[in-house]
This record gives sequence, structure tokens and C-alpha cells, in this order.
Amino acid sequence: MIINGKQMADEVVQALAQERASFDKLSLGVVMSAGDAATDSFVKIKSRVAARLNIDIVRIELGADADTAEAVYAVEELAKNTHGIIVQLPLPEGVNLAPVLAALPESHDVDALNPNRLVRPPVAEAIAEILSRTGVAAANKTAIVVGAGRLVGMPAAQLLRDLGARVEVITQTEGSLEDLEDADIVVLGAGKPGLVRPEMLQKGVVLIDAGTSAAPADVLQPREAGGRLAGDASAECAEVASVFTPVPGGVGPLAVAMIFKNLFVLARAAKK
Repeated sequence: MIINGKQMADEVVQALAQERASFDKLSLGVVMSAGDAATDSFVKIKSRVAARLNIDIVRIELGADADTAEAVYAVEELAKNTHGIIVQLPLPEGVNLAPVLAALPESHDVDALNPNRLVRPPVAEAIAEILSRTGVAAANKTAIVVGAGRLVGMPAAQLLRDLGARVEVITQTEGSLEDLEDADIVVLGAGKPGLVRPEMLQKGVVLIDAGTSAAPADVLQPREAGGRLAGDASAECAEVASVFTPVPGGVGPLAVAMIFKNLFVLARAAKK
């Protein structure tokens, strides 16, 4: 089964649209690097969903020479007049991320980047939604997460532990890709196109590919040539997987929808 993340995301957004009337004005703040094409692209995707839900986007763009104090100030200002905040990574090189995240109130943390969070990270929410819709029970299953990043690997591993799976995390320094052949569930978040091939997996594996990167032409399918995003798994992995999320069009759109689901949760909590 190849997952249509765009369709799932559309259904989530449609459900949120039904709830929108219960709120007055809603706004989402974004702290981002200025002049970065990839950052602009990601923010535009989120802005399109915001427009569907009649949510204002308030952007503060940091120049290449911005420092930590400037980024912290941006977060503090957005916390005064928005209902949620995205710290769009990466920030300029001169910004120390830790103080920026420390300044982000848990009441506004839609990406769940802080330990004391009120919502689940969007990628984890997206994975949970995919597992639920496909009837995959993670309890007592062997799950391997490739990558331990802040946005994919760490939240995915924690989600699977919460669901009762036996979880191993593979990084550049820990674990081996040879272990994938024993996994019932594999989540990819390394950002290395073509890293995983079908012969590395067991038949019937649940393969959640959340790795995204601009792939060189030699690992892209013809339809993807020209610099489009690619996942960590080769397209042929779909032939052995019982559940497969393509890149693009799989986890990504659904994770964006979950940002707005989290925004609604936080806005609702603030009203109480």
C-alpha cells in the first residue's frame, strides 16, 4: 500500500476547517532565515494551509548576520501576538538554537521542540495517523528508526516506544543498516537519498520514509529529475513493503497538517 499523504492531509485540514468557527482570529508566527530558497518553499507550503483555515501568518525574517539575541527577541515578540510559533530551521549560522527554543513558550510550541510540550511533534502525529489508518499495531513489533534528528528521528522513536514497540535507533555512529532485515517497522529520517534498498528489508515491512533531501540525478527516478526532493528509500522499496510512504507526497503533507492540528489544540487550551 502506497500512502497518499496529500489526501490524508486534505482530510485532516477539512476536519480542522469544521472546527475553525469555534475560534476568533487565529495567527501563527514564523521565525525564519531570510533569503533561503528551501526555507521560503517550506513556509509557502504552510502558508497555503493557513489560508485554507483563515489563519494569519506573521513572519519575522532574520538576516544572514543575525545573532542569538535577535532571534530570541523575535520569538518573544511573536509570543505576544500569535497563538503558535514555528521556529523554521535552519536559522542563520550566528544563532545558538538552544536559547531560542528556551524562549519559546510551551503554549506556543506547535512543533513540540521543547521537552515540556503540550502537543506531540507533527511528524510523530503524522506517523501515528498513518499507522492508525492502515491498521498497523506497533505493540511488541521490532521497529528501527534511521536517524536521530530533532524533527524526525527522535520524535518517531519516542512515538514507537509509547506505542509499545521495541525500538532501535541507527545513526552514523550507532547501529548498522544490516539490522533493517529484522525490522517490522522502519522509519527513515537520515536525509540521504537512496540509502535504503529493497534487498535490505524483509517482505511486508511497514516503511515510513520521512527523510527529505535534494537528490543527485543518478538516484532519482526519471519523473523526479531536476532537483526534486527524494526520500531515504529507493522507489523499489515499495515492492517489498506492506505500507510505503513516498517522498514527496507521503509524510510531509500530513506533518504540515498536524502543525495546524497542534495550533488548534494550543489555542483551545489558551481559551480555558
